[in-house]
Formats: sequence, C-alpha cells, structure tokens
Amino acid sequence: MKKTVILVNWVCIIAVSFICYKAMSLFVSIIFTLKLLCSPPDSTIASTSASINLREDVITVNSLKTKEKMDFVFNKQVYDFRCDTLPNVIFWRKIMRLHKDSALLNRPENRHVLHTVSCKIWDTLCIQNQKRIKDSLRYEHCLMDSARILLTAGKSFFYDFGKASTNFHRGINDFIANDVDPWYAQAILMIESPNKLQKSNAGAYGSFQLMKDVARLFGLKVNKHIDERADFDRSAYAASSLLKKICIPKTKEILDSLGIKNYKENDLWFRLLVMHSYHAGAGNVKKALFTFRPTEGNMNLIYTLWHTETRHFKSASQNYSQLVLAALLEVNEKFGLAPSQQFPQPKPLDYTTPPLRNY
Repeated sequence: MKKTVILVNWVCIIAVSFICYKAMSLFVSIIFTLKLLCSPPDSTIASTSASINLREDVITVNSLKTKEKMDFVFNKQVYDFRCDTLPNVIFWRKIMRLHKDSALLNRPENRHVLHTVSCKIWDTLCIQNQKRIKDSLRYEHCLMDSARILLTAGKSFFYDFGKASTNFHRGINDFIANDVDPWYAQAILMIESPNKLQKSNAGAYGSFQLMKDVARLFGLKVNKHIDERADFDRSAYAASSLLKKICIPKTKEILDSLGIKNYKENDLWFRLLVMHSYHAGAGNVKKALFTFRPTEGNMNLIYTLWHTETRHFKSASQNYSQLVLAALLEVNEKFGLAPSQQFPQPKPLDYTTPPLRNY
C-alpha cells in the first residue's frame, strides 16, 4: 500500500511539472509574440528594400547539378577585405574539404595546423598517448606547456555545397519575395543544413534550422503530426521573417547603443553580425560586443568577436561567421567566380631553355 501511494505521488509530481512546463512555454511564446506585434513598425522594423537593392549582388550562373540557369548571390567584398587570406577562414576551408576520417591538430587562438591525424588511429590511443603527442607538438613548435591544442575532424560529408546549391535559386527568391536581403538565404543554406534535412542537438530543424517556437511564431505548424519546417518555402518564409522582424532590427539597436552610425545594410561586417544574431540570439551578441565596446562598424569588429567569449557566446558562436566566410569562398570557387579563376595569373617565363632560332 505504501509503495502504491509513493508511486501515485511521483506520477502526480511528474504530471504537474509537465503541465507547468507547457504552461510556461505557452506564456513565454505569447509574451514574445505580443512584444513583437506591438512594437512600433517604424522604430524597429525597417524595410530592407528601402535601404538596399535586393538584387544588387544577384547574378545568373549554371547550376552545378542540372546545368540550368539559376540565381546566385556573389559578394565581391569577401575578396576586397582579403578574407581568403585570414588564417581562421583558411582553416575552416580545409575542414570543409577534409574527409571525416582525418582530423587536424590545431591551436584555437589562430587555427594554426600543427599536425594531421587519422581519426581511427587517434581514437585507439589512450589519453596518456594522446597527451604525449600534444606535448611533442608543443615542444616542436616552441609552445608553452599550457598551450591548448584542439582536434578538429573533417566535415566534407556535411558541407555538400553541390547539394546545397540546388536550393539557392529558390531560397534567394523566397527571401526577396518577403523583402529580405537574399544574401542571408544563401549564407544560411550553405552552413546550417547543406547536405540533408536534419535536427540539431538543440532541436532546430529544416533547411534554415529553425527552433519550434520560432517556426510557430511565424505561422508554421509544428506538432506530433506535421512539421512544416521540412517545407522549404514555408521554412524560408519563417527564416526571412525572423531576420526581417527580429535579427536585423535588434542588431541595429545594438549598434545604436554603441554609438555606431553611418553603415550600410549590405556591408559585409553588418551582414556577418546579423548572422551571429540569427545563430546565438541578439541578446548574447550584445553581451559579447559590450565586453570590448567597439566604436566603429567594420571588419575589425567581427575579427574581435572571434576571440570574445561570454557565458552564452563560446566557441560555436565565435566560429559562426568564420564558417560563413569559408563557405562563401568555397562556393564561389566551385562556380568558378573567384578572382584567381576569372583573371588567372600568367605563367612565369622559363629562362632555363634558350629560345630556338631559325637559321
């Protein structure tokens, strides 16, 4: 009898806890929705098309898969700022090309690669042997004993840009239809779920990796029977709405609070900062920025953010815009749009062999 009473009590506690959790989630969603809907339209939500030409960076290319004509966003700023020469970006491009059976031992501060190892062999080593290898690398490269060395496995299986590019045309035009900069559509499709529809550890799902509450906020059905995050066009609408109504306005508010003015919405650094808000949340981005309080809006702001850590802005958040830049460069190269491909350097003259003469 006593065991039955205890069991009933536990069941009641679990049931009440579950009901409270659901009620709290519903309450938060309602408050969030009311706050969004009740905000003055002119103060926080500005029309993107009023400040930039949405098709300014859109060009026509041949699809990698079907060879049909498709829209593509090409942004020359990544080369103007020489992002292709940045060590962090170069590192992530290597990871995007590297097979999952290989990994790079690297320094997190500058992503300098110290050694390439086989994941299978590394996993067979005991912790002490792994430590010995890292110690030998520290000695070889004259590093301090406390220097951190990370193991980063290859991700070529995940960054399937050929497959991801099949959705670029559709995503670009879905975003333009919702009056949102299409650069974001292509950037998200390149790094969030480029190889297949999958669910993250946090619960994000679909081509634009939306959380359930965000999807529901913008009208998508997500329940036991249907999940419209798998519907590309519906998911694109929700993602572009999230950017338009929350991420971009909140990013502007952060810059206003720092006194940063006179920037353009199609500036590369601004777009990357908005992507950080999309990934980590504007509140966490604000806390990270306020640790060093930038006074100017430029790429240095982004570079400093890569080395800034707060409670909710750690490695994954720091790496996010690095991945965006690496993916941009990789995809441009796949489509033959890199400057080195457009304007190949002339081969140096060979002076070792004397020219033939006609006698």
